Formats: sequence, structure tokens, C-alpha cells
Amino acid sequence: MNPRFLKTMVVVSALSMITLSACARAGESGSSAASGATEGAQTIQMWTHSAGNPAEIEVYDTIIADFNASQDKYVVVREDFPQASYNDSIQGAATSGTMPCLLDMDGPIVPNWAWSGYIQPIGLPTSVTDRLLPTAISEYKGEIYAAGYWDAALAILARKSVLEKNNIRIPSIDQPWTLDEFNAALDTLQKAGYETPLDIGAEDTGEWWAYAYSPMLQSAGGDLINRDTMTSAKGALNGPEAVKFFTWFQEAFKKGWASNSGAVGNEEFNADKVALAYTGGWNAQAALEAVGDDLLILPPPDFGKGPKIGGASWQWGISANCDNVEGARAYLEFSFQDKYITEFADKQIVIPATAEAAAASKYFAEGAPFTPFVENSKNFALLRPQTPAYAVISSVFEKAAKDIMNGADIQTTLDAAVADIDANIASNDNYGF
Repeated sequence: MNPRFLKTMVVVSALSMITLSACARAGESGSSAASGATEGAQTIQMWTHSAGNPAEIEVYDTIIADFNASQDKYVVVREDFPQASYNDSIQGAATSGTMPCLLDMDGPIVPNWAWSGYIQPIGLPTSVTDRLLPTAISEYKGEIYAAGYWDAALAILARKSVLEKNNIRIPSIDQPWTLDEFNAALDTLQKAGYETPLDIGAEDTGEWWAYAYSPMLQSAGGDLINRDTMTSAKGALNGPEAVKFFTWFQEAFKKGWASNSGAVGNEEFNADKVALAYTGGWNAQAALEAVGDDLLILPPPDFGKGPKIGGASWQWGISANCDNVEGARAYLEFSFQDKYITEFADKQIVIPATAEAAAASKYFAEGAPFTPFVENSKNFALLRPQTPAYAVISSVFEKAAKDIMNGADIQTTLDAAVADIDANIASNDNYGF
């Protein structure tokens, strides 16, 4: 057993709660045949979280078949797990020493898995990694441990006709809404008949809370942790900037600008029950079908320090106990061809991780319907803190934000959140920082 495993139990137990809303929820497990296999080739096991996501699996089938047919030394064999149980499967395999060579993982948990000894530096050439979006790469202490084919991005969805009818300025990348403008727009839209003008997604749970709302905190000048040291949240999560943001957050619910009721997803915006929706690219296709040419995909508001959105989605790495690292890296290098990245993007509505793949995409090329998500990502994306403590940070942040939403004292709640985070970091010897 890895010597770090016992002291990280509290952390890895929290990992199963991290699920990016940018990814589809999985269903049944399954496996792939050794397509294109050559007799005598070395088998490379590959695990994904993608059971129940046929669009994603279809692309993996293509890549694996192409790779297996391209050479006779290795054969990749894939097994798919439901997303809800995937992290538990990885942790069990790590304990028993039965990890596959290739595994995907949610970007924010990469540092914990690196620190816990689950994965090793990915070792891909810079000709691959230098072409990727910065948010498609995950590091721990300066080394790259995982890389992905795509990212997700958040935006404000609106109807052009509604904004124009209410004399609300349409924001741009260069001139996003200021906080005062955003507040005025919400007030105007509420008076215009939208009882709840903004769907902020607060009915969702888990990782959505840190992914969606910590960028607003960061836009106000706060953060989840002091990124210079990665050893304390003091001042970042409970300083005056954080208090200012959470004051707005609490007031938004008190005034009825936002609500934590309703369905998870984007149905209320599509049905014109709310005027604005703070959501991600995964809901864009349905919105476009419902709204058509009237759809606007806008940057998030500026809370004072420039707009921010969360970065990093599912990525790939190599397990620490892989017995065929050379073959695993050969497969990954092969898989990062632009044609495959474009296929992932167009079948799942996710942002391609290379400029060349984006240029070939029917949804994300310049002038395509969802290009604004690419612009938001390029200009405003910020990785969640690359620390093994992130799973605990995310969980603590969610609880604190929900308490504040429900009327708790802001400073007291944030001080308690900082104490919980700092205690976890201290008990784990600062996670190597």
C-alpha cells in the first residue's frame, strides 16, 4: 500500500463527489474489443468514466482501432465505468495494485492522485502539450500529470430581443457587464415580468458549486486558497473581497434575482421563464434549438477584477504501476491528433483543446454558433487550485456557499470554512508544498 494512502483517506473519500457538470452523467459499464489487434502484441489496459456516453465512446472506438491497426507492438483494450462509481473503482484498484495503464480523470483531482501515488508524470513530448489549451493540462508541483482533448466553458445565455426590449446593453469580451450593470439588468428584468430573472444553477450539487461560483469569487478578488503557497485559505476565502462577493450572492437570493429551486439544466431559460442563464456549453445545443438566432452567448460579469470562469475537464494520464509506459505514451501521443479532438468537440459540444481542431469544428470554428464559449475560455478561464487539497476545498466551499445562500452570517461562515481547509492541509503536511 502506498504510504500516503492512510493519511489521505479523508481526501480521497471526497473525490467521489467531484463531478464536472460539463460532462454527461454516465449509465452502464462496458468494454471494447481489441480492435485491430495483432497476435503477440502487448496489451495496454485503458479505463474510462464514459459508460453511458455513446458519443464519447464512439470516438474512443475510432482512436483505439486506428492505433491498434497502425502498429503491431501494442493493443489497447478499453473498459468503461459509470461516472458515479468511477473514482471508487480507481481508489480500489490503487489499493489492490490493479490499476490500468491508461485512465482518465477529472482535472481538479489530478494533483491529489499524483500526490497519492496513483499516477506518474505523463511524459508526452512538448510537440503535443504545447499545442493544448492551458486548461487542458494538469500539473502537480510543476510537472504535467494529465492532458485532455477538450475543455468546457461557462457563459451567460440571453435572448437578444429581451435585452434590446429592456434597453440593456449587450456585453462583449472587451466590455463585459460591470457588477453595477449586471445588478441593474437583473432588477430591470425582474420588473419586466421575470419573477426570477437569472438561472444560476443553484439547484445543482457537488462540484458545480466550486466550478460555477468560485470564479465569481475570484472575479471579486478573492479565491479558494492562497495560490502563492497553496498552504492556507486565510485571507483568500475570508478576506474583504470574499465577503463582498458573498454579500452579493446572498442578496441575489434574498431579492429573488436567483433561486435554488427548479430542474438541473437549462429548461427554464429555454422555456423563457428566466431571462438569463449562467450555464455551460453542454447546454448550448438545446438552447440554440429552443431560441434560434435570438440566442446570445455572453461573457460573465466583472465583479471588479475582470471576468473569470472555471477551467479543466476530463483528462488522461498513466498510472504509477503501469508495466508498459512506453506503449501507453505511444497511444496517448497518437490520440492527440486534431481530427480526433475535433470529433470529440462536435459530438459532445466541448471546446477543442487545439486551435487547429477548433478551426475544423462545425460548432467552434470562427463564426460558428458556439465560438463565444471558446472566447470565454481563452480570455477568462482559471484553473481550480492545483493542490491535492482541492477535493476538500471544493466540499467545504459548497457547504459554506449554501449556508450563506440560506442566510448564514457571511464572515463567520467563511472563517469556519478557512479553518476547516487549513486544518486538512496541515494534517497532510501541506501536501508537499
